Amino acid sequence: MSESGSLDGLMAEYAELERRLADPSVHADQATARKLGRRYAQLTPIIKAARELDQATSDLEAAAEFADEDESFAAEAAELRERIPELEAKLTELLLPRDPHDASDVVMEIKSGEGGEESALFAHDLLRMYQRYAERQGWNVEILDAIDTDMGGVKDVTLTVKAKQAAADGVWARLKFEGGVHRVQRVPATETQGRIHTSAAGVLVYPELEDIEVEIEDKDLRIDVFRSGGKGGQSVNTTDSAVRITHLPTGIVVSCQNERSQLQNKARAMQVLQARIQAQAEEEQAAQAMAGRKSQVRTVDRSERVRTYNFPENRISDHRVGYKAYNLDQVIAGELDGVLDALQTADRAERLEQAAAGATA
Repeated sequence: MSESGSLDGLMAEYAELERRLADPSVHADQATARKLGRRYAQLTPIIKAARELDQATSDLEAAAEFADEDESFAAEAAELRERIPELEAKLTELLLPRDPHDASDVVMEIKSGEGGEESALFAHDLLRMYQRYAERQGWNVEILDAIDTDMGGVKDVTLTVKAKQAAADGVWARLKFEGGVHRVQRVPATETQGRIHTSAAGVLVYPELEDIEVEIEDKDLRIDVFRSGGKGGQSVNTTDSAVRITHLPTGIVVSCQNERSQLQNKARAMQVLQARIQAQAEEEQAAQAMAGRKSQVRTVDRSERVRTYNFPENRISDHRVGYKAYNLDQVIAGELDGVLDALQTADRAERLEQAAAGATA
């Protein structure tokens, strides 16, 4: 196989990971153990497929040797000749360049946009949808900051979604395509004449990285403290423990108010800020390397939508891959697998096409 050189390297890396993860001293550092565990989870399906292919190839050689003497060996050889190309295709796909953050947890922001109170109510619906999906996946959700409205909507909310254990396809692998403008069409709770309105909410999603490469200088930060607020701006804390950090060079603003102390809120906000700056830098590099690559929508404009939620027709449409289904009631209740599977399938097809184009270039 043309990938044999790189595959040998991955097998050696896998063996070294097995050795290190078996060392009890490694697990004294949870961050290191988690990082190694994620990489091990990423490599496991590749190594398993390679071993299956090697075993099938070896079995074919043995079966072919005795095929003339025993019909059962001839039948086994025929079956293996059909199976080996499938295993080769599977391994080729697994060896495609992966998003290096696929095993990462995520930070997500949901912002109301055009549409006033209805947009804020829809933003709350999106928050609840992601929370319920996370529950189905066994993930943990933590809300870091939220600005609520009197009617139960949210103007702006920041949350983290974390997997409980390492996996090759972690939270980022599933939710990374959610970034963009989500448009809703329905009769708002505020509508008295039964007319259908269109409004929108924006979603930003980026990986929460453990090894942050971004260095932030104190002079580039403006740090404000304030009292934590509940719905309608009601105070839920009698001390100024909430923290808002503004990164002056980029204009990125991060708030955190859910930790117990100002120091904890500042530390958590800094983690989110670093992740956002890192994600922005990587996105800019990728955009330069691949002309025309679409990034997440930064302004909540109804015309720039990635997905439409049409309540009167119970229809959900993802405009990037042409996905359409009439189970919006289930989707908004957290059953997102259908649309997420469609997005992952389209991404996988694109990567295979790029790999084929590169091989023939």
